[in-house]
Amino acid sequence: MSENMLMGAYNQSMDVKGRMSFPAKLRETLGERFIVTRGIDGCLFVYSPEEFRVKTDKLRALPMAKARKLQRSFTGWASEVEADKQGRILIPQALREIAGLEKEVVVVGVSDRCEIWDRKRWESFNSDIDDNELMDALEGLDF
Repeated sequence: MSENMLMGAYNQSMDVKGRMSFPAKLRETLGERFIVTRGIDGCLFVYSPEEFRVKTDKLRALPMAKARKLQRSFTGWASEVEADKQGRILIPQALREIAGLEKEVVVVGVSDRCEIWDRKRWESFNSDIDDNELMDALEGLDF
């Protein structure tokens, strides 16, 4: 397993100003400054600056006709955040609205990125996954 693997799920609270504690275990890999942007399935994606650069370089390499919407969404919504001395970050209001973040949130490590979810949305997303769907996804991966 890579030492840079992001994993685990962490329940957190967000205050009315949009500040939330970001798990120390994940900050060990990401660093104290990272990029938060619009994700898919109703969450936010969180990348280290280096990993964000890798992703944007890949998007830039694609033909504009194929990638323009993804480029606009991925980089247009991106915001650099920095953890304060208590390990809290401030999620911009526009991103909080996109992901429906209010008080109870879940931060999930997903290999090369983290995701920030509204807790109810995260629970609903997970309740929709069944074992057959997972087995189909694992088919051919030598698990």
